[in-house]
Amino acid sequence: MVSKYMIRHHRPPSQSWRTFLDNHTKESISLDFFVVPTATFKVLFVCLILSNERRNILHFNVMMNPTADWTARQLLESCGFEETPKYLIRGRDAIYGKAFSHQANVLNICEVVTSPQSPWQNPYVERVIGSIRRECTDHVIVLGERHLKRILREYVDYYNQTRTHLSLDKDAPIARENQKVEDGNVVSIRRVGGLHHEYRRMAA
Repeated sequence: MVSKYMIRHHRPPSQSWRTFLDNHTKESISLDFFVVPTATFKVLFVCLILSNERRNILHFNVMMNPTADWTARQLLESCGFEETPKYLIRGRDAIYGKAFSHQANVLNICEVVTSPQSPWQNPYVERVIGSIRRECTDHVIVLGERHLKRILREYVDYYNQTRTHLSLDKDAPIARENQKVEDGNVVSIRRVGGLHHEYRRMAA
């Protein structure tokens, strides 16, 4: 009975997380870390920054003991000062810290922090990390930092320019031109050390 006497405030409904992602995909990027063990049982951290619109990987780097200052530099290297995104979706790891937030503020980027233990709120970069593991690092014995950087550089090139995505109508993140029969015969090109192949028409 008490509820009918309470003052009701009529406010517009707040948007869901999925609605936010749908509304701001074109102006947002995602950042996350994942770890890769080496042959000598060391653990390397990989910082990955993704453009959410086309799912293309903007930047990656590898460090054994990443700091907040190092992570802030990765954001600067991926965005620069010219064409910066409006939003950055990231987790709550302590690695970000004040230095990272200061760098985001200098670049005029609004940080959107996910809820605790909610990786599903950063779905685009989490999916890419899963692809990297399944299609690359799970099949390679990493010898060290330089070795991992070389492998990931080859995979990122393959991922951005060759690997097709259903969400992009089977196009790659960096759009490819359609080839015609008269362009030549179909040839197979080894990518990522033979883990993957690219098929293109090339003149004899």
